[in-house]
Amino acid sequence: MADEAGHDLRSSAPPPVSFEVSESEAGWRIDVALSSLAAVPRSAVKRWIAANRVRLNDSPCRASRRVSLGDAVEAWPVEPVEASILPEAMELDILYEDRWLIVIDKPAGLVVHPAPGHPRGTLVNALLGHCGDLAGVGGVLRPGIVHRLDRGTSGVLVAAKNDIAHRSLSEQFHDHSIERVYRAFVRGLPSADEGTVRRAIGRHPRDRKRMSVATRAGREAATGWTVCERFPASRRSDLEIRPETGRTHQIRVHLASVGLPIAGDTVYGRARRAEIERPALHAAVLGFVHPETGERLRFEAPIPKDMGDLLSEMQRREGRT
Repeated sequence: MADEAGHDLRSSAPPPVSFEVSESEAGWRIDVALSSLAAVPRSAVKRWIAANRVRLNDSPCRASRRVSLGDAVEAWPVEPVEASILPEAMELDILYEDRWLIVIDKPAGLVVHPAPGHPRGTLVNALLGHCGDLAGVGGVLRPGIVHRLDRGTSGVLVAAKNDIAHRSLSEQFHDHSIERVYRAFVRGLPSADEGTVRRAIGRHPRDRKRMSVATRAGREAATGWTVCERFPASRRSDLEIRPETGRTHQIRVHLASVGLPIAGDTVYGRARRAEIERPALHAAVLGFVHPETGERLRFEAPIPKDMGDLLSEMQRREGRT
């Protein structure tokens, strides 16, 4: 792929700034979304677009094109981008840290990166406050961020401290060589002990803020699950989840599509009872190869208190405590 001057964008350095459109950005013009997330003037973004240096779902686009939930956006800036995301002093539960990367146990409720309407109090702000030198790593759109957990999801997350680490980790996520294990408490009692959901995921045909398997323009996705424990009295189950791909809201959408919505999920599970104040989904394990040493690292985070309390309540109803 080349720009208007014929330069190969994919072989040029640094790597593009890129993001997948989230709920907070859905419906925005692409120039407005990029301007806000990259913290640069819209006039600069329009220059990138005019120079054929912005791709929406791997295709050229106009500045007026509106983005939808799950869209993939890439931009190769014509000029250097200055980061304006402010560092903030926030307490982080750090599982591991060296000069290449940092691994944290993200609490539920913490937004990963700034977005329109949510410029502060995010994990990126906290990482900039803690590390101090992440600006520009992986593109300033989301400095240091390699992957994302939904606001309501807790658990293990890794961030890169330099571009080499960012490229290495990003390639591992792209190649699906990362080990990812989640715990989820779901509504329902599956008859099988394990299974895999293989359904493409795309924007909901009527509600642009939601993802769905009922779409003609979805991206391939697969989610494996195994029953850890059933709770017949509560009609709930404890599942171990191993996603093979990483689409927006993938686990929540896939489980809901087979009649196993996550407890507390008001978007896909239509939760009515306040058994837990967020989707009962936790990133329990993250494993990857260290960018410098080549060593295989594996990190675990125990389920947080709110999920632990829900588990205890389900066990109590079964007379197991």
